[in-house]
Amino acid sequence: MPLTKGRPPFRADHVGSLLRPQILRQAFRQHASQEIDDAEFKGLQDQCIRDVVALQESVGLQVVTDGEFRRGSYWGRFVERTEGFSIKPASFKFRNDAGHEVEFTAPYAQNKIRRARALALDEFDFLRAVTKVTGKITLPAPSTMHFYRCNDFADRTIYPDEDGFFSDLAKVFQEEITELAEAGCRYVQLDEVAVALLCDPAICEEVKRSSSNPDALVDLYIASINQAVSKCPADVTIGVHMCRGNFKGHYLGAGGYESVAERFFAQTNVNHFLLEYDTSRAGDFAPLRFVPRTKGVVLGLVSTKTPSLESLDDLKRRAEDAARYIDLDRLAISPQCGFASTVAGNPITEADERAKLARVVEAARTIWQ
Repeated sequence: MPLTKGRPPFRADHVGSLLRPQILRQAFRQHASQEIDDAEFKGLQDQCIRDVVALQESVGLQVVTDGEFRRGSYWGRFVERTEGFSIKPASFKFRNDAGHEVEFTAPYAQNKIRRARALALDEFDFLRAVTKVTGKITLPAPSTMHFYRCNDFADRTIYPDEDGFFSDLAKVFQEEITELAEAGCRYVQLDEVAVALLCDPAICEEVKRSSSNPDALVDLYIASINQAVSKCPADVTIGVHMCRGNFKGHYLGAGGYESVAERFFAQTNVNHFLLEYDTSRAGDFAPLRFVPRTKGVVLGLVSTKTPSLESLDDLKRRAEDAARYIDLDRLAISPQCGFASTVAGNPITEADERAKLARVVEAARTIWQ
């Protein structure tokens, strides 16, 4: 995999999760109700992963994931495999442009946090065996385990302050990334939702009502990422995906990156950022002026929330608009988010997904020919 300072490793990338086929969605339900055993469930996951890797390779992608097909949600497996976490209702709600709202759940630390077993190492081992291109592993950013319940993130008899919580959490990430690197993984992506949500004034007001300081949280989450990757080998690329929420076509927040850009882009010790830019909710490209010359940006210009296929001309024009603030050579293109942050997936078809991934590759070849 090319590791070039100042630009993303691939001109065409994607965020990680892909639509689970019907047979896999059914298998998740059957496994949960004990209609099928672990071995049968894993066998179905294995075959569906082989198929989805073949899909990615067939459209010309040089970086692939397993679609997050072993996960119920993008953070669910992390919580299941880390000692100390339970699940409680979140403080926020997903919504769509029609005003429909959906509640969701969030991690809660009820005991001391400890990595009891590998989180994604088995995912990478299988992925590496079924592809000849670069395999990427995605992990939820540390803030995922803290933000969604505002100030009520842990039993305060266990973690009376945030320092102890994030110190233990960092060890989980450090151990996992070290083992991934030893296994040959050279591309890890952290999915950072909280910092993007802290660009939304309405969410900031809700955070303030919980007696938290939104501005201080941004600094805390930058530090938490830096702790998490502090032992990462130099030849492993770390990308951070910034997301405003993705659940069945719904989102959590809105607002451009301007209020966090200077700090987040400069101070976060990663190689590049995968930024959501598919709608006006993400704001304009001006915050990209704060990205240091040593870092790159993947423009998330293709929507995973709607079936409408973006035109090549529009994608090229938007990349040129972004290049007013950051060198075109330091840019790449991708969908704005995953296609299925949970098993349910977004309201588009597998044919739509294929077309959008192919369009990303086509756009990359056109823009950086």
